[in-house]
Amino acid sequence: MAVAAHAHAAATATGLPATDWPAAYALLHAADRRPGGRPLGPDGLVALADAAWWSGRLDEAVAARLRAHAGYVAAGDGRGAGLTAWWLSDAYHRLGRPAAAAGWLRRAHHDLDGRPDCPEQGLLAWTDTARAEEHHDPAAALAAVRRTARLAARSGSADLLALARQAEASLLLAHDRRAEAFALLDAARAAAARGELSAAVTGRLHSLLAGQALRAGDLRRASTWADDAMAWCAGQPPGPHPFRPLCRVHHVAVLELRGAWPRAEESVRLVVQEAGPDARGAVAEASYLLGEIQRRQGRTAEAERSFARAYGLGRVPQPGLGLLRLRQGRGDAALAGLRIALDCLPDPAHDRLGRARLLAALAETALALGDPETARQAVRDLEALAAPDAALLTALATTARGTLTHDPAALRRALALWRDLRVPYEAARVRARLAAAAR
Repeated sequence: MAVAAHAHAAATATGLPATDWPAAYALLHAADRRPGGRPLGPDGLVALADAAWWSGRLDEAVAARLRAHAGYVAAGDGRGAGLTAWWLSDAYHRLGRPAAAAGWLRRAHHDLDGRPDCPEQGLLAWTDTARAEEHHDPAAALAAVRRTARLAARSGSADLLALARQAEASLLLAHDRRAEAFALLDAARAAAARGELSAAVTGRLHSLLAGQALRAGDLRRASTWADDAMAWCAGQPPGPHPFRPLCRVHHVAVLELRGAWPRAEESVRLVVQEAGPDARGAVAEASYLLGEIQRRQGRTAEAERSFARAYGLGRVPQPGLGLLRLRQGRGDAALAGLRIALDCLPDPAHDRLGRARLLAALAETALALGDPETARQAVRDLEALAAPDAALLTALATTARGTLTHDPAALRRALALWRDLRVPYEAARVRARLAAAAR
């Protein structure tokens, strides 16, 4: 498939192992700039772009792909032009330049329009699925994911099939069809584990799957998949890496829940150290998670700084900031911030854990402010998110219900859930509430 071809283009062009990206970059860069020599053609420029991208040279990767696209257009190679345009769209999206990303995605459609079905069109359909989800257009997303699956079947591409499964699972999770969704994600993960996929698709899946499991409230899968991702990253060459920051952030999120706070803090430092210009979102999330750890440890000033850093990078620092304000005696500010965050949650169906945490914090804050009706509604909304196979969401809902009603039986159920999930901080908080209920 085309994705695999791009992932190995640099190795083919240089004769080096596929993972020796810095050496491949050095050879291709020298060949392109050799005095008196001929500049690289489109295929060579794609190889240079791949090597630059895997080596953390994002600007050079984009510049090489721009030249490659022009070369493919001049040669009348629509498939080469379309695939290169897709990669440019993906690069600009990762760099936080949505207008440029949208423009290159349109260009990719233009380059491939009217051509026979091919794997390159499958990549476009996969991307169209995600963009339709972002714009809350389920009909368009469903049509795009079905087209991705059809093209994967026709081409026999393991890469495209894995991406189609990941995209379809995202749609199923949004409609609470969890068993079907996780069966698809398990299949995609298995293909990556068996080494059936290109490095680019393997890395992309590793950077997506643990996050999807966490947002769905499946901590056990998230923990396993985050460990898988970090094991894969450890097998990659040292230095900048396009997928390592996001993989590490998901691992930090699991460590934070499991109470491994010193390891989580060290991993946050590594996220910031390793992140390139296309990992702004990973740094924002890592900063927020660090703030949560600091808040729970009573390191108020440090938590304030971490939340401010996350906000500056585009991450709304809730519910952590709201709970910090509540501890500071600024309950009204806490309540207002949590309500705004709930209203502005981009897509609650795709982040059930994010919504559940906001609702749990809202219930806690409202109770502290003597507003039981707001707390009751938040608990009802939280219970609507719980599911038998989402123990993390059920634990949050059961804790909130027991706190609202001072019901020792509900709190004991919540304690059992937290202990089974191995989330010590929340278990300790429930023990304190049980003691208060007993008094």
